[in-house]
Amino acid sequence: MSEPLASHSRHRPCRVRDVPRWDLDTEIAIVGFGAAGASAAIEAAGAGARVTLFEAASGHGGTSALSGGEIYLGGSGGTPIQRSAGFSDETEDFYQYLLMAGGPDADAAKCRLYAEQSLAHYEWLVAQGVVYKNSFVPQRIVEPFTDDCLLWSGSEEAWPFCESARPCPRGHTPQWMGLGGGKFLMDALARRVQALGVELRFDTRAVALIADDANRVRGLVVREGGVDRYVRARRGVILCAGGFIMNKAMLQQHAPHMLRANTPIGTVDDGSGILLGQSVGGHAIHMNEGFVTLPWYPPESLIKGIMINEQGQRFINEDGYHGRTAQMILQQRGTRFWLLADGGIFKEPEFSEFAKLRIGAAAESWEELEAELELPAGSLTATVALYNRHAAEGRDPLFRKQPKWLKPLTQPPFVALDCRIDFCTYFTFTLGGLDTSVRGEVLTASREPVAGLYAAGRTSSGLPRWGAGYSSGLSLADATFFGRQAGLAAARREPAGDGT
Repeated sequence: MSEPLASHSRHRPCRVRDVPRWDLDTEIAIVGFGAAGASAAIEAAGAGARVTLFEAASGHGGTSALSGGEIYLGGSGGTPIQRSAGFSDETEDFYQYLLMAGGPDADAAKCRLYAEQSLAHYEWLVAQGVVYKNSFVPQRIVEPFTDDCLLWSGSEEAWPFCESARPCPRGHTPQWMGLGGGKFLMDALARRVQALGVELRFDTRAVALIADDANRVRGLVVREGGVDRYVRARRGVILCAGGFIMNKAMLQQHAPHMLRANTPIGTVDDGSGILLGQSVGGHAIHMNEGFVTLPWYPPESLIKGIMINEQGQRFINEDGYHGRTAQMILQQRGTRFWLLADGGIFKEPEFSEFAKLRIGAAAESWEELEAELELPAGSLTATVALYNRHAAEGRDPLFRKQPKWLKPLTQPPFVALDCRIDFCTYFTFTLGGLDTSVRGEVLTASREPVAGLYAAGRTSSGLPRWGAGYSSGLSLADATFFGRQAGLAAARREPAGDGT
């Protein structure tokens, strides 16, 4: 029979004095086998540390395997693929863009380190077995249906980002035919983890940290096969357990507006890693922030349309990243939003079935369309008239949409693409998490390291920490790169002795 379970909790640590025995002894214990955990394990094991990786699911991958596998890379003149496509991506431009993407509280130190070492990170990924095709997709798309690589994956060409950093495409997708390159990425990293001899324990959940009375982390309590096991981690514990998009109670507490988005992206993302870190004094930041998107393009011709709310008013320049548009939708009152297009630019969105995008109304005049949508009289028509007048001059004084996307909407039929937030598929995940140093150390509210504790990926708040600035590829860039930093830092830490 299994022994009775102790009353362990993610909200409080198990004290060293209360550990009945050490069932496992390792140097570094990693919680979570997604991109962050895999990268941490590779670097730690490569540095000579004994590593044990715990995963709640029955296999590797996590949320990373559900993604397109895209990683945001550049700087140092550009990756080989950027250079081959005719782009030169200077480190300062990359750094400035990361600062803007990170938002008002961007972590400048992390942005600087990543901008300076991103090219080397690309080379590291290739060395792990991640394959990139030397190809560039010039059209604005969400994710390639082909095995092509380089994409415009953010708001690089849009205002206000283009005023601070010279635009350059930086989304690098692995050579994988069709959607879902994240599985290819994770399989490559997992093979490397296994080749390095990392001990893997699946179907095992972390239920508490083990710490001394000074909250120095000494190990981990895991639940495996219905039994609590006590893991000594002599050099440290690395939390890579994802965000909290699957925990409605945490969302209600920290980011209730995100509950308006109806399609969470995650696997075990229940906030457990964040709660474990908080139990020993780790400070969680930006817990109100998240990513949300409705993939309303491609085709890119739709970018020449205009987005309006239920007052018939524009609210953003439509040439930014699709997630930036959805973020602005999420923050407004009301549920009814439309993309307006004319017969010259409208084509059915490629993700229309996936995202539940439908034509909400069509008419031969803007006045008829306004009536069909039951908008306040004169609202839509005034918005379109003002936009058309300026677009004919190649200007957008209200929102500064770039000239190449400006076209007067004058060719019937006129169409309103239904983007209702209570009907269409709005994908979302969290961006808040534990505050960490550039080395992955979990920090207290006074920004002092919690001894023996590290975090990476969505368990931490890293490069992407502001939904309005998010670009595709930033999460995996942050997870893989700063997972590596955490693994290296833990491997270099002096091991705790038997008496602790």
